[in-house]
Amino acid sequence: MDYESSLDRAMDAVPDIQSEGERLSVPNASAQKDGAFTRLTNLEDIAETVSRSPDHLHRFIQRDLGTNGKLDDGVGRYNGTFSGSDFDSAIDSYVDVYVLCAECGLPDTRLVTEDGTPMLRCDACGAFRPVSKRRRSTTQTQQRDAIEEGNTYTLEIVSTGRKGDGVAERGEYTVFVPGANEGDVVDAYIENISGSLAFARLVSN
Repeated sequence: MDYESSLDRAMDAVPDIQSEGERLSVPNASAQKDGAFTRLTNLEDIAETVSRSPDHLHRFIQRDLGTNGKLDDGVGRYNGTFSGSDFDSAIDSYVDVYVLCAECGLPDTRLVTEDGTPMLRCDACGAFRPVSKRRRSTTQTQQRDAIEEGNTYTLEIVSTGRKGDGVAERGEYTVFVPGANEGDVVDAYIENISGSLAFARLVSN
């Protein structure tokens, strides 16, 4: 058997691995305004498409949009006004972080946890590595993360400062919120900004 025939046989035996994203078609987000909230009506369908739990996707969307919400019967409900494009952007980030393999770009992955660390195991190429969050640098994200004095923002309190104040992170800013506790999601009014530090007060609901 000559070289070219051997090469043809070898190529025929290689699995057909498609290029990045070709095998994953995520439905467009369906946004529905509901008073002071916005519903993502097809969250469950999207989660099923990417083979992840609706609750995991819902929690990521809350963090990405900087708001709080509720998951009910496969529908996400979020505090604030958001467009389908806003949800699509958050879902794209989720897919980049928690679905697509960083080695081969395919979505044939499983999310597992080892020693408390989230890991992606790729069934297509065998890659196995910790989840690595990719930084977003879009203009829309930068605008969303901006903070201005005199405005109110929904923030997640991620730690406690030395004086007992709740501490939130938003973009490049560290926000101190007296009276808030770690794990709370609160509405905070920005009273003063100094460099990358912001000082806020709780807003009564």
